[in-house]
Amino acid sequence: MFEILLPFFLLILFLLALTIIWRIKARKFITSGTVASAYDAWTQDKLLERLWGEHIHLGYYPSNGKNVDFRKAKVQFVHELVKWSGLDTLPKGSRVLDVGCGIGGSSRILSKYYGFNVTGITISPAQVKRARDLTPVGLNCTFQVMDALDLKFEDGSFDAVWSVEAGAHMIDKKKFADEMLRTLRPGGYLALADWNSRDLRTYPPSIFEKIVLKQLLEQWVHPNFISINEFGEILRTNKNSAGRVITENWNSYTNPSWYDSIFEGIRRPLTILSLGPLAIIKSIREIPTILLMNWAFSKGLMEFGVYKCRG
Repeated sequence: MFEILLPFFLLILFLLALTIIWRIKARKFITSGTVASAYDAWTQDKLLERLWGEHIHLGYYPSNGKNVDFRKAKVQFVHELVKWSGLDTLPKGSRVLDVGCGIGGSSRILSKYYGFNVTGITISPAQVKRARDLTPVGLNCTFQVMDALDLKFEDGSFDAVWSVEAGAHMIDKKKFADEMLRTLRPGGYLALADWNSRDLRTYPPSIFEKIVLKQLLEQWVHPNFISINEFGEILRTNKNSAGRVITENWNSYTNPSWYDSIFEGIRRPLTILSLGPLAIIKSIREIPTILLMNWAFSKGLMEFGVYKCRG
């Protein structure tokens, strides 16, 4: 019965959320400050943390995609990217920079399971405070407020640079790549995952797709999307990568995350209710964007790119 009623339930929520969104100012990217403000707000209201845990990024689902716990899938994503990128070959004590660390979920896994000495940076002061609060004493993780387009580290400071779903917020993708590769030591590892559009130069969007992309940009403070191939070329042409860049599209592994992001609210209704009436409105507001993300990724308008290279 639940499976039969679910589409109608989601449709009602979608229409209700659209009505609310029309009355709420969009979260457009203006400067990096708007990104910081948005993440400060998301962190301070604790809705995403309570619903999705310490990892706001997507999860990794095996090919069958069945009976996978949403939060465990997020942790598994970290392990899969570590293995795919080669970070698991680094010795304990290796210095790792987590660019766009959020509230430190991935940083803590990298430190706890692999013995890395992790420095996490984010542009959001609220995220840094929360990341520090969540990190146990003795775990080799530190967190700083810092702009990813202006990293305050010396050249070659890190054995590995890690970044998950941060690049879409960067207005200058080349500067983003340049700064990460600059701080990577020769022979070090870059592991990166991000939301990308398909190559819109080769396959221009339809009118409807333009509307979808506009919504995805304006609701979650993204300045622009570029394709996997475009960002791969940016990495390849950087002098510090020596052209050794490998990319893949992990849509098939990550797409179940979108529906699961909504289902968590159904599975944990008391979590939302415990945060008060405003949390209900905030959670409903995100549903149309999540559904559009799911549609865009499932149709190939958006792609989940993963990247690895050696310094």
